[in-house]
Amino acid sequence: MFLTWILLVIGFTLITMGATWLTNSSAAIAQRLRISEYVIGMTIVAVGTSLPELTVSIASTFAGSADMAIGNVVGSNIFNVLLVLGLCALFTPVAFTKSNVRMDIPICIAVSIGLLAMLLNGTLNRIEGIALLLCYIAIIIFSIRSGKQSDEEIEPVENFSWFKSLVMLALGFGGLIYGADLTLDSAVTIARDLGVSERVIAITLLAGGTSLPELAASLAAILKGHGAMALGNVVGSNIANILLILGTCATISPLVMSGITTIDLLVMVGAVLLLLLSALICGKGKIVRGEGIVFLAAYAAYIWYLIG
Repeated sequence: MFLTWILLVIGFTLITMGATWLTNSSAAIAQRLRISEYVIGMTIVAVGTSLPELTVSIASTFAGSADMAIGNVVGSNIFNVLLVLGLCALFTPVAFTKSNVRMDIPICIAVSIGLLAMLLNGTLNRIEGIALLLCYIAIIIFSIRSGKQSDEEIEPVENFSWFKSLVMLALGFGGLIYGADLTLDSAVTIARDLGVSERVIAITLLAGGTSLPELAASLAAILKGHGAMALGNVVGSNIANILLILGTCATISPLVMSGITTIDLLVMVGAVLLLLLSALICGKGKIVRGEGIVFLAAYAAYIWYLIG
């Protein structure tokens, strides 16, 4: 038991270090390529921090646990918006850009609603999986092109060489992924030793554990003044979770939903709608501390519903 707690601390340390390296190197790459931090957050950082979800979901698909793959993505998306952005807003307001409001968040909403519609019959088939993957490729290409043409100011950061930036990027990904895996395994072991049910472990620790990189990377970005990267990471990760991860899993083998309910999917959609509401009405173009508290309260209420 003591060794498990030590491994948990090591896992958190790796996540923290990885998040710092990933944020610094990504900001440097964005500056060199003249691409906005948001686009870097939505592409490189978002895909990198979504690798734990991808690994777990693909493994679940091959193991015949399709419901775990779907539940992992749905739970992670809820975690990203309500908990990750909620915690970030407690430290400093998270600002929206015009592009966020007009394009990025609506795309995330459309993707979330699309997944809900596809799963109304309880199945995500191979054709739908391929369609999701194609949509993801199209969105990434569009984001990169629009990011290069964007007038958004690129804040000056430490001028790393290409070699140092790429090495730090790789080490950051490695720290996040291995740290998340170590933390998740240790937390599950501790929960089981404490008598927590398998159902609660799957709903909370699996989705939350695979989302630890998003949390760490976003908090690191916020603390270093890169709020656009933090927001891009969350929105990009949610899009990647649905289009890339479930698209890949459904292409490998059709996914059948059993334990996950329509209510869970509606909460996922509602979380992104709450984000859009925050951008349009509340906080004057920012997620302020009060809204962050609302986000966190909403997540706590959802967890209470699950385990109640």
